[in-house]
Amino acid sequence: MPIIPPPDGGPKAAPHSPKVGPSSYIDYSDIGGLTQFGAFTETLPPGSKSSIKHWHQTEDEFVYMLAGTVILHEGDTETPFSAGECATFKAGVAVGHCLENRSDADATYLVVGTRSWADVITYPDDDCILTYDREAGTRSFHTLDGKPRDSAYKA
Repeated sequence: MPIIPPPDGGPKAAPHSPKVGPSSYIDYSDIGGLTQFGAFTETLPPGSKSSIKHWHQTEDEFVYMLAGTVILHEGDTETPFSAGECATFKAGVAVGHCLENRSDADATYLVVGTRSWADVITYPDDDCILTYDREAGTRSFHTLDGKPRDSAYKA
């Protein structure tokens, strides 16, 4: 079993949009060559979100708070979520979720999730669905009623 040290240069800046703000991450599953599940830590500075609200058709997600406090958005519910607590999101449950850092300090959490060969991700508050196939290398965005779209993250 290999021991995986932190990568040279530390966490990477995650791509972001004005809808979510900046964040940084370390993708341990990629560093370790894993293919069946993803595992990464992400740090949200104050004012940032993990993503826009979304849910996965075929991928389970598990989040464990390592440091700080965020707001867990799940559907219309907002719940404080602090270090030592975890949240799970079962594949196919049509309730959008994301994390938001409203505090004045960074918040860091571990995410572990299924790596399905294909998934459909719905962004219910942003009129968007992402369909992808890892094996074919295809990704397509469309509105909830099927019209083509560039991304869920464009304002």
